Amino acid sequence: MSAQTNGQVNGKQKDRSNLIPFSSRLKEGRALAQDVWSIFNAANLPADCINLGQGYMNFAPPKWIRDAAGEALGTIAANHYSHPKGRPRLRQALKNYYSPLFGRDLDVEKEILVTSGANEGQYSVFVAFLEDGDEVIMFEPFFDQYLPSVTFNGGKPVYVPLHPKQSKEKISSNDWTIDFEELRRAITPRTKMIIINTPHNPVGKVFTREELEGIAALAEEFNLLVMSDEVYETLVYDGKQHVRFATLPGMWDRTVTVGSAGKMFAATGWRVGWLIGPESIIKPTLAATTRIVFCSNSPLQEAAAAGIEEAVDRKFFETQRGEYEERRNILTACFDKVGLRYTHPEGTYFILLIVGQDISNIQWPENFPFPESVEGRGRDFKACWFIAMEIGVSSIPVSEFYCEEHVNIGEQYARFGFCKDIETLKHAAQRLESLRKYIVHP
Repeated sequence: MSAQTNGQVNGKQKDRSNLIPFSSRLKEGRALAQDVWSIFNAANLPADCINLGQGYMNFAPPKWIRDAAGEALGTIAANHYSHPKGRPRLRQALKNYYSPLFGRDLDVEKEILVTSGANEGQYSVFVAFLEDGDEVIMFEPFFDQYLPSVTFNGGKPVYVPLHPKQSKEKISSNDWTIDFEELRRAITPRTKMIIINTPHNPVGKVFTREELEGIAALAEEFNLLVMSDEVYETLVYDGKQHVRFATLPGMWDRTVTVGSAGKMFAATGWRVGWLIGPESIIKPTLAATTRIVFCSNSPLQEAAAAGIEEAVDRKFFETQRGEYEERRNILTACFDKVGLRYTHPEGTYFILLIVGQDISNIQWPENFPFPESVEGRGRDFKACWFIAMEIGVSSIPVSEFYCEEHVNIGEQYARFGFCKDIETLKHAAQRLESLRKYIVHP
């Protein structure tokens, strides 16, 4: 009998746990690394820890939209496949809502594509347009899904950091700026694409018209495809204006705009998103998304359509904006009271607490039991872990959203989400006030 039988070698069981090597793109895209979400997971934190780290709501979408979902489930058609482009009712609702905002009569057959969440829509654009070695410019800090989505499709990320104002005075998200010379230097003959996220997660920055015009000039000069991630478009505060990149002169023909029902209507689990752009971008992207998911969730597309159809008459977005401003102000008032500095967000539902300078004055015990998972990471990882374990409020260290070269910028900040109900935020604020006893004043 052979010495090698039934998976054994010389009587010992052969290791069969890694018979087939996985793709290197999983390493390049950080997909297999222990990421921030697995470290700051509810399973690793105190049972009563208030989660202000992850960007999901603890309240439901409006009742009139949920009712529309129930009505759709009661029909026959909405329980079956939809067209890969999206259900006709939703595409028509998107056309009616966005045509005035884009200043053009959108074509529901050629210029609107419904996707399984904004993320799948973005992924499909990468599938449709990236060749091996194509470079994609991403502003840092970047939404973490961009990186693996680019690398999985053969792209090479090129990082351009936003630069926060260095000041002891209060700063706003608008004080994070682009160095346009640095941006120009990042463009090479291999650059294919640039990603813009406005309003920006996690900074809360609403890009100004002047900034977007500067990006547009470079996109035109170097013939770049522009992905404009505008999923937080309805969450803009303090009288700021959301400028749609595709409306800038010459930009419609090279821009795909990304939208999300999840962000619009507090329905992140519905996974209904959309892409708007010229046929030259939408048609190949449709070919990609058809092979990835074929079609998106049918009944929830009907519900999203109802939401968009009624939102303007109900003044829903104005009301929602006011509610989020109230939520934001609970946290900013708490930080002011405690004496902690932060970036005042003008969009989205995130606040960046400045932890590099201020929490460097928070002195945790030398023998505080930090887990191995945060050792060797940016200082923000330890700060966030200490606050979660000792104060009972979790946040997300921002260095996770930077490349290794620029981690020193990100580790100055922790991201707190205010997409929670008022009572939860007030409870969190009460807990955060106890940070006072750990602050060491110089």
